[in-house]
Amino acid sequence: MYAFSIAKDEATKLGTVIGIDLGTTYSCFGVCKNGHVEIRDTDQGNRITPSWVAFTDTERLIGEAAKNQAALNAERTILMSKD
Repeated sequence: MYAFSIAKDEATKLGTVIGIDLGTTYSCFGVCKNGHVEIRDTDQGNRITPSWVAFTDTERLIGEAAKNQAALNAERTILMSKD
């Protein structure tokens, strides 16, 4: 709650503030603008996205796109990374 309080105060000075919750399994992001926080949808319409990242020869994939190709590209797919 303390971090949100600071973000809310700073948002009035800075404009729009973006927050990211990098979870072990799923991640999400929100936008704080004018003291109001809104959790945003992904480009696929979901409020959360799998915490997966993958690399191909031509692109970097995140979320659902990375998860969907994991079986074909397991060596270059990262998921559930935690210390």
